[in-house]
Amino acid sequence: MLHKISLGTGDINKYRMVEARGTIDELVSLGEELKGLRVCHINSTPFGGGVAEMLVCYIPLVRSLGIKADWQIIRGDRRFFTITKGLHNALQGAPFEDIKKENIVSVYQNNNLANASELDPNYDVFIVNDPQPAALRHYLSQNKAKWIWRCHVDSSQPDKTVWNFLRPYIEEYDAAVFTTPKFIPKDLELAKIVTMAPAICAFSSKNMFIKRYVCRELVENLGFDTNRPLITQVSRFDRWKDPFGTIAAYKLAKMKIPGLQLALVGSFAPDDPEGWDLHAAISDEVNKDDDIFIFSNLTGVGSMEVNAFQRASDVIIQKSIREGFGLVVAEALWKETPVVAGNAGGIPLQMPGELGNYLVNSVEECAEKIVYLLEHPTVSQKLGKIGKEIVRQNFLFPRLIRDELKLIKSLVGK
Repeated sequence: MLHKISLGTGDINKYRMVEARGTIDELVSLGEELKGLRVCHINSTPFGGGVAEMLVCYIPLVRSLGIKADWQIIRGDRRFFTITKGLHNALQGAPFEDIKKENIVSVYQNNNLANASELDPNYDVFIVNDPQPAALRHYLSQNKAKWIWRCHVDSSQPDKTVWNFLRPYIEEYDAAVFTTPKFIPKDLELAKIVTMAPAICAFSSKNMFIKRYVCRELVENLGFDTNRPLITQVSRFDRWKDPFGTIAAYKLAKMKIPGLQLALVGSFAPDDPEGWDLHAAISDEVNKDDDIFIFSNLTGVGSMEVNAFQRASDVIIQKSIREGFGLVVAEALWKETPVVAGNAGGIPLQMPGELGNYLVNSVEECAEKIVYLLEHPTVSQKLGKIGKEIVRQNFLFPRLIRDELKLIKSLVGK
């Protein structure tokens, strides 16, 4: 059988401290209607990516509503995950010529077939995340559950060959979920296609409240000078996050802010073999400047440390050139830290109004916005407060759980 992640039961009522009362009451009511329903999320890694990060807190909260929620992880070797990373990149527009090779297709299909045979089938609803396990439904065609495919990447302009390969598998699902309407491929034929933005957990170790002076002490212990400004980018080691663009923007900004420091805080995921090579390349660049630091989940910098960096930093950078959503933007805004981010994918959803003035399309623009915020701390404070309210209203778990349960309810007929 596939590995099930061991998780407990949370308490949705904690959100009454930060959410509108009606939202939590609506969730409790939906839970009563769907009580006892068996729901299983499936993805390809238990840590290191945004999906895993959400599910580790999301599943316990759904269980607290009386729903029997689980999380299963598919298996795969390096070859399989190298192929699926290519599919992931291709959905975001990168070419992937290898998909035309018969052996590449057979590796993907055989892996999904093997995982399908080991999947615990005893659920009413399966929610399959991203391209890695997308073919599971095809190999479980006799299963009577409802199947939902959730796409977390910017699939607005996918590589045509790869999309033509994946699309028949997706069209076997009962529903598909995308982050925004613009991500929905125009030729996808499915009875139910909905949009649903991701969200963050306000009470996880990554987002729980920590006093800023404690956060400053933590980053000081890691080698930073807390008397000088600090900017941070938190992301997987992924070329779409444009870490070299972030370094270039930092160098330009440092010409005007001589004491500036940069932290690059990243994570490795078992289903992303490209991360190691990119980390090595970034490290070579980091070693040229004593004021740039690189940390990862493999060197003791986990969720609590990320929380500290996001609170201790003067500005958070997320210079993505493609982005499904970018949870780190909502995380930083929740902590009232201003964000300068790439004008890409799902990031603009999180930065409307005045915050949109800090969406950038170039290295030069990124540097300019960094300098402006560092030189105008009152503007930074104002943007932080605006950002936290935007996240509170739109990007916390109760809203996401409500959206998902409404979709499930429409499929199971309860």
